[in-house]
Amino acid sequence: MSYSFKGRVRYSEIGEDGCLTLPGIQNYYQDCCTFQSENIGQGMKALEERQRAWVLSSWQIVVNRYPGLGETIVASTAPYGFKGFLGMRNFTLKTEDGELLSYANSIWTNIDTKTGLPARLTDEDTRGYELDEKLEMDYAPRKIALPEGMEAQESFAIQKHHLDTHHHVNNCQYIRMGADYLPEGFEIRQMRAEYKKQALLGDVFYPAVKLEMGKVTVALSAENGEPYAIVEFMSA
Repeated sequence: MSYSFKGRVRYSEIGEDGCLTLPGIQNYYQDCCTFQSENIGQGMKALEERQRAWVLSSWQIVVNRYPGLGETIVASTAPYGFKGFLGMRNFTLKTEDGELLSYANSIWTNIDTKTGLPARLTDEDTRGYELDEKLEMDYAPRKIALPEGMEAQESFAIQKHHLDTHHHVNNCQYIRMGADYLPEGFEIRQMRAEYKKQALLGDVFYPAVKLEMGKVTVALSAENGEPYAIVEFMSA
């Protein structure tokens, strides 16, 4: 069963063009699944008591249209599968009239916060979630292949404002960082992200970027070249 909440595009959520940004859409999606979990008794406090956390492994977000300032929007989400230590979840963003603005697929890993390792799902972990039909969309692979010829960029350190309640870099922050390398006028129509390693305060990112026709790939890596996250942006 899906869960929805209604919002209105705020000035604080728009970009230079006056429309909701891609990170803004991602935040609506993240808030939507968080609200659902809180409503069914699987929220932050319940997970903390069980020493568990859901960590995002991958995103695929498609955007048909970015809503403008003041538009009323409805974010919806539903899990469609659990397997091993993974949970799969779809999202949509629509207008009040039902126009499909954006849709997404996501894969999450259930983590034992004592060990930092994936934990096989139990009935307690999935209690209250009702599975829905898998959204009809063109599902991309979870893993993103790094293209050849990526160009190194200036390194930077993780700051306090990048962190979330788990004390590591929030998944949306990687997208904001990656988007800084997009060429002027690049309009994102699909974003894929693969999260490979949790980044903490003081870690240093060594970005590498590859610009191709209609596609930009950004690897945010450690000094040894091991990626924390890979983000792929595609234009119309």
